[in-house]
Amino acid sequence: MIVLIWMASLNDEISWFKREASKCGVPLTDIIPQKTNENYCRFLESLMSPDVEYTVVITAFWAIEAVYQESFAHCLEEDSKIPPELLETCERWGNKGFGEYCQSLERITERQLQKASGDVLTKAEVVLLYVYEHEVEFWNMSSGGT
Repeated sequence: MIVLIWMASLNDEISWFKREASKCGVPLTDIIPQKTNENYCRFLESLMSPDVEYTVVITAFWAIEAVYQESFAHCLEEDSKIPPELLETCERWGNKGFGEYCQSLERITERQLQKASGDVLTKAEVVLLYVYEHEVEFWNMSSGGT
C-alpha cells in the first residue's frame, strides 16, 4: 500500500520537475543519469521487492521525506541566503504541511519499529543508513561534488 501512495505522489513530483526544467530551459531528453542517481534508483527499486518488510520500507520512506523537509525548511529560515529563484522549491518541501506529513510518517514508523523483531530492526537500521548515505551522495553530486 505504501508503495502505491508513494508512486501516486511521485507522479505529481515528476510533473513539477518537468515544469521546472522547462522554465529553466533544461531538455530532459538529453540528460544522462549520473552514477549517484543510478545507485540511488537501484537502492529504491530494491525496496519494492515483496521480500522487504513493511517496517523496513516505511523507515526508508520516512527518512527520505524527512531529509527533504528538514533541508528545505532550513532554506526558509530567516537568516538563509537562498536565491529568490529557489524559494518556490524550498517552500514546496519546507512548508509546515509537508513537515506535518513527515511527522505522521515518523509516528507510523515508530509504531512499526516498536513491534518489530530484532531481525527487522536490524534491517530497518541498515536501510536507514543506506538512505542517509545515498542522500549525502546525492546532495554532494547536486552541489558539484563527487
